[in-house]
Amino acid sequence: MRTFDRWSTFGEALENEEARRLLEAEVPDLLGSSLAEQLRGFPLGGFLEFALAADADKARSLLQQLSTIEDTRPLPVEPPAIQPDADYESVAVAHASASVTLPDKPRLHETTEIVLAGPSHGNPFVDVELGAILTHGDLTLRVGGFYDDDGSYVLRFLLPIDGEWSFVTTSNARSLDGITGSISVADSDGRGPVRVVDQFAFAYADGSPYTPFGTTAYVWTLQPEALQDETIRTLKDSPFNKLRMGLFPKDFLYNSNDPDRYVFPRREDGGWDTTRFDVDYFRRLERRIKQLGELGIEADLILFHPYDRWGFAALGKAADDRYVKYVTRRLSGFANVWWSLANEYELLVSKRPDDWDRIARVIQAEDPSHHLMSIHNWTELFDYSADWATHASIQRNEGKMSQRVDEWRHRWGKPVVVDEFGYEGNLDQGWGNLTAEEVVEKFWDGTVRGGYLTHGETFHAEDEVLWWSKGGKLAGESPARVAFLRTIVSESPTGRVEPLPSDWDARWGGVKNEYILIYFGANRPLFRNVSIPEGMRARIDVIDTWNMNIQTVPGVHEGTVHVDLPARPYMAIRLTKADQ
Repeated sequence: MRTFDRWSTFGEALENEEARRLLEAEVPDLLGSSLAEQLRGFPLGGFLEFALAADADKARSLLQQLSTIEDTRPLPVEPPAIQPDADYESVAVAHASASVTLPDKPRLHETTEIVLAGPSHGNPFVDVELGAILTHGDLTLRVGGFYDDDGSYVLRFLLPIDGEWSFVTTSNARSLDGITGSISVADSDGRGPVRVVDQFAFAYADGSPYTPFGTTAYVWTLQPEALQDETIRTLKDSPFNKLRMGLFPKDFLYNSNDPDRYVFPRREDGGWDTTRFDVDYFRRLERRIKQLGELGIEADLILFHPYDRWGFAALGKAADDRYVKYVTRRLSGFANVWWSLANEYELLVSKRPDDWDRIARVIQAEDPSHHLMSIHNWTELFDYSADWATHASIQRNEGKMSQRVDEWRHRWGKPVVVDEFGYEGNLDQGWGNLTAEEVVEKFWDGTVRGGYLTHGETFHAEDEVLWWSKGGKLAGESPARVAFLRTIVSESPTGRVEPLPSDWDARWGGVKNEYILIYFGANRPLFRNVSIPEGMRARIDVIDTWNMNIQTVPGVHEGTVHVDLPARPYMAIRLTKADQ
């Protein structure tokens, strides 16, 4: 018997006679509220916890009672997966006869392509399966190919070491199967994909440190070209080195326009042909990902989200898997890609936890470079102990959000990226009207605790061009101060900040006995007696994180030192190990 669970929608429960009677008896005032109408499509568990936040026990009890009620709605019919056509090419076609274009001067950690000119009859997007095995000594990479229209098939990848690589193709299409060759990969100054290192930190594949300072522009690549160009110009002069962005359009506040291209082409009846892909859409997207890479910006790609009027949030398992497989094969050959399975995953009520696990496994199987991967929540934190989750990607906007970084690091033993804590702006929504001071304070506090934060900006605009959604220009006061913080972090001897034993009223972070930041947040002390760690001789700086200036205390110090402060909020003290 299928019963209601936390992933059923509130609206579905209302449409069930027995479930509605229970809700009417237990929460009559809630059913008559505007909230109940606005959030009919929200997951039942999240809705009850949100609406009954003051009575968590009642929310849990009500969900437990609902879980005993049969959900009599008919299950949607899931179309089966489409298997490659074993007889796609007849035996008259010569084996391994397709022509091959090898990459011109391939380089380490840079996008490399082998292009094959093959058959185009039927629907090659699903009829043809193509892969290749690349070897270099004892190292083997398995790469999946994708159809790029007009009889063109592409194997796109990153190679982790230089030297001579040999390859052999595999395919159900005779002309594409068994093609062999080799490519000579030269060294380069490319840094490669970002990896997790030392449990809580990040570094590029070449070992150079990477500390995320992110921003958000969900659908910037689905806007007119001129606006996309403006976004690139803005990013060039910004401090941000990671950008959260989606592949599907968004239907939400200040997101009312339709793009001119989509992931899938339309059928004649107006629906989506999920067995094919709009190649021009992907070529445009790839151009922008490449531009981000040239600016040193990681593209944190959101594969699914719930704010949808087009049907992309509920394609079904087979279509989801085709989409994820194609996207992964096509985009994993870019060094600056991260995978975000979803934005606010629990609002995607067509999917359950096992669906996210299945989708993650598809990515793992199809991404030979093993780019970073996570998933993002609304109110219910995901269990980031999942082996495929390389880091936590969290939304939290309560006042003490940054203090929870300590808890989350301990819980999962992985890097914690707070990808959404609210945005600097002036909207009528609480998440969209933070002051710049609040944003900067959260960045500093979260950073010295060993977390990584993501910026966004939501200033009202009549043309609905808000940075957080469509890109364009930045207007807020926080980006310059994030740039200042990024410089402070980069001056650490490791290029990163780790949490250190702290005072009860001020956070310490940095590199033990070498580089220490003491952050006072909104407090405003007139002075501080600082105990320099034993064995450390230090230079002392007083940092005004808001006004972005640094005052050096003369001399080299050890022991306990009285440091004068200006009795203003948002101050920090820096201790830097003095040269011996």
